[in-house]
Amino acid sequence: MKMAVLLSGSGRTLDNFHERIAAGTMQGSIEVVLSNLPDALGLDKARKYGYPAFHAKDNAAINAILEQYGIELVLLAGYLKLYAPPPRLRRAVLNIHPSLIPSFCGAGMYGMRVHRAAKARGVKVSGCTVHFANEVYDEGPIVVQRCVPLEESDTPDDIAHKVFAAECEAYPEAINTVVARGIDSFWP
Repeated sequence: MKMAVLLSGSGRTLDNFHERIAAGTMQGSIEVVLSNLPDALGLDKARKYGYPAFHAKDNAAINAILEQYGIELVLLAGYLKLYAPPPRLRRAVLNIHPSLIPSFCGAGMYGMRVHRAAKARGVKVSGCTVHFANEVYDEGPIVVQRCVPLEESDTPDDIAHKVFAAECEAYPEAINTVVARGIDSFWP
């Protein structure tokens, strides 16, 4: 499956994908990496790995580039804007969220905001959710969730570290599941 990665930051998830594809434990091929920010570290990493990498400031620019690469699956990897795919990819966008949806999700809930909210609420477990994205933040069909037990003494940084470790397992698992079952099997 031909995949594109959309990111806004350091590219830690891209690192994970690259390593797992090289090890043969994740299906698919990364054809292109895009960022809404021209100086995103993830773009530098993508180029180092040999992937075409572009800054694209809006959905129209992203979609024009995706069309050139015949993309079948779009992977949101810390992409901090609401992405609107072209009609042919409307059901082919995967996202990872750093909580167990439906908790701590929706517009404005990303990164450390999620982990601070989990700490403030005193939850005993957190985790991550890989789901198909639609036009509403964090509401598409769920593919994989992973739980992470929390300790009373965990700081938001500790929670972030634990959840990211779970993300590194869950996202490739979800991609492999989508490749095996097909995108349409997840949508009603």
